[in-house]
Amino acid sequence: MEMPRPTDAQKDAFRSLVPDAPGVEVRPMFGQLAAFVGGNMFMCLFGDRVAFKLDAPDLGAALSRPEAAPFAPGGRTMREYVSLPLGAEAGEEAERALAYVATLPPKPPRR
Repeated sequence: MEMPRPTDAQKDAFRSLVPDAPGVEVRPMFGQLAAFVGGNMFMCLFGDRVAFKLDAPDLGAALSRPEAAPFAPGGRTMREYVSLPLGAEAGEEAERALAYVATLPPKPPRR
């Protein structure tokens, strides 16, 4: 499977969705962008879609949306992630993803 390449406009749209909160950082990852808190990814850009890591109730609700799909880069589904089209309506999921992932234990920094 070919890795999608986001445009600069898509990268800017992704950055505008990332919550402005303490400890949140945006970093490049595999030619895309991803947002992290405590070293854990909570959302990432994948071409023209955004994936969010959500708890079970929020994941179920998000997957019930007609435009939603499981996040499966390379054909492997990532549990706890939903993929939605890049757009302002994804902002609520960004807040939910941050709230959930902020409760997880931080990952130790890489050496």
